[in-house]
Amino acid sequence: MKKEEKPKLIFYAVLLLIPIMFFVFLELGLRLFNYGYNLSTWTNITETHYGLNPELARRYFFTVKNVPESIQDVFAVDKKPETYRVFVLGGSSAAGYPYMPLGAFSRYIRLRLEQNYPDKIIEVVNIGLTAVNSYTIRDLIPDVIEQKPDLILIYAGHNEYYGALGAGSMESLGQSRSVVNFLLSLNQFKTTQLIRDFIKFTISLFADNEKSQTGTLMSRMAENQKIEYDSDTFNLGIEQFNGNMEDIINEVKRNNIPIILSTLASNLKDLPPFIYDRKDSTKNAGLIFRKAEKSYAQLNYRKADSLFRIAKDLDQLRFRAPEKLNSIIKNLADKHNLPLVDIDSLLSLQSPNGIIGDNLMTDHLHLTLEGYQELGKLFYNTMNEMKFLPAGNPIYNFSYQDSIVKINFPFSELDSTIADYKLRILKNDWPFKTPKNSLPFNSIIKPTDHVDSAAAEVVRGNIDWHKAHLNLANYYIKKKDFSKFKNEMGILVFQYPIITEYYELLISELINQREYDEAFEYLVKNNRISENHFSTKWLGTIELSRKNYKSAINYLETSFKYGKNDAQVYYNLSGAYSQLAEYKTALEYIDKCLSINPNYLGANNLKKQLEMILSNNK
Repeated sequence: MKKEEKPKLIFYAVLLLIPIMFFVFLELGLRLFNYGYNLSTWTNITETHYGLNPELARRYFFTVKNVPESIQDVFAVDKKPETYRVFVLGGSSAAGYPYMPLGAFSRYIRLRLEQNYPDKIIEVVNIGLTAVNSYTIRDLIPDVIEQKPDLILIYAGHNEYYGALGAGSMESLGQSRSVVNFLLSLNQFKTTQLIRDFIKFTISLFADNEKSQTGTLMSRMAENQKIEYDSDTFNLGIEQFNGNMEDIINEVKRNNIPIILSTLASNLKDLPPFIYDRKDSTKNAGLIFRKAEKSYAQLNYRKADSLFRIAKDLDQLRFRAPEKLNSIIKNLADKHNLPLVDIDSLLSLQSPNGIIGDNLMTDHLHLTLEGYQELGKLFYNTMNEMKFLPAGNPIYNFSYQDSIVKINFPFSELDSTIADYKLRILKNDWPFKTPKNSLPFNSIIKPTDHVDSAAAEVVRGNIDWHKAHLNLANYYIKKKDFSKFKNEMGILVFQYPIITEYYELLISELINQREYDEAFEYLVKNNRISENHFSTKWLGTIELSRKNYKSAINYLETSFKYGKNDAQVYYNLSGAYSQLAEYKTALEYIDKCLSINPNYLGANNLKKQLEMILSNNK
């Protein structure tokens, strides 16, 4: 009998190995032929810096054609000791819609940190994505932790129902949180993409794809449009958020990384409910909203606030987070002893009669630029209170820092116009308007000048945001409007701090305009990011003009690492050594200058003077 059992065991082992080996070889083959998309979290923007992979959102979006991207923050592959690194996670509100990329509250935090801790390398990395929820954050958090952040900030919860994989979303992997998170973990395999693509192709043969390809992403994601308060789907969204956030917090705490949570703010006063039960007065959100407006008119603001919140919760179109989510966020912060920014309460205090409306909201839940800056300020205040800021003393007194940031905040008319056009398009689509009432693009976007036209091209998708700013900068310099040119280029440098070409364009014009102090500031930043001939040469030249001769020599001689055929560098070095009475070295450098350019202005004269001095000193 034992002899007969051995062949059976081998047979069953081989039988088991066949499907395993099939998938192993399939995976290897798919990788060999580079099938599908690269779904890794990070991608190399340069050899030295990472950014969020533009294709990453394909992990969560299976049916929509154009997936959302982040606001393109970058961070160093190798974190230096002087680096202070913050990660920000969430949805479109975290990303700063409609003022992306500059309007995000994280940009306020970054600028404030940069201004007050110039000796630190500041990296505030916002990886917020439109129409994602706690599933995405939970999936990304291990990769965020790997990058050794000094702090994590989370502003999320509005997309728990219609965001990718949410309880009422058209992008779904089922209703089991465990199953969804397990399936997300399989995204590392190309075989998963192959299976997903096959399912997508099969569905497309029988489905109407128009809904998934037209309209705003918000309108496309809401498959289960009506979700009644306290229904099974409603409660599923609550449980989904609570469970995922619990996992996220536990993972972050296990790695001893500070984290700050925030409650969520919504437009309460100036946005009526979208969908509601008109027959049952206890569920009629529209009726309750009108009662709230009546109480507000009667100056009974406390009652009005309560009714506005009930009306929001009874709105069966769940684009605004229900009050239960704010309760969960507060309970989690209390349970895990985490700092909490109660944005809902704090922004209410800054709203007329204590109720948030259009004063701080552009639509149903996205903040105004002022609102995002206030959100950034409140996060920053909590960072200060919890002693999460970088080590060392800030440059400016804490009470002045906010006003200094707002004065220097990089934003232009083009960004305001783009945001305005995005909002017009948003409110021209469902649920603000029915398809019948929607207007064509040319009816809602009517450019009247150069800035308007550039903004229209951006929202149409005909030109990238950065290209629009660069074109506008060139337009302003041709018009000899140097102030606006400088603003546009400053915006590009702030948005893309590792692109040296933007620095050089701005610095060259600053030097032409003899604004040497400002040029020096940008040169220092550029040189820190990527030391090169341009930055070291001009840092040395400006230091020479400031009579900082030793510093000038250091920069100018460093420039030789990147090129030794610049007559101006040799001329300036000769001048610097002359001022230090090192005439022999000065003569050597002026000879090199003349060997490159025998007619260099002033060089022959300087050589004669040096030869005379050396002759007299013999």
